[in-house]
Amino acid sequence: MMTHEVQKGESFADGTAEVIGALIEVHRHLGPGLMESAYEACLCAELRERRLTFERQRPLAVNYKGVRLDCGYRR
Repeated sequence: MMTHEVQKGESFADGTAEVIGALIEVHRHLGPGLMESAYEACLCAELRERRLTFERQRPLAVNYKGVRLDCGYRR
């Protein structure tokens, strides 16, 4: 596994910094204590405002004993 420590002033080329910025912005406006669905909806609005491409609640299948089940997780 490769790791990379980010030095002060360094930026991520993969968009990580932009996503983290969007997350912080949502939390600053809403604060703690809301349902996850509220944060999700606001984060999607913030990502759209920043013109970042994303997929909402992308399905992720579970493999159980060799059988693929589409009722798995969302990520």
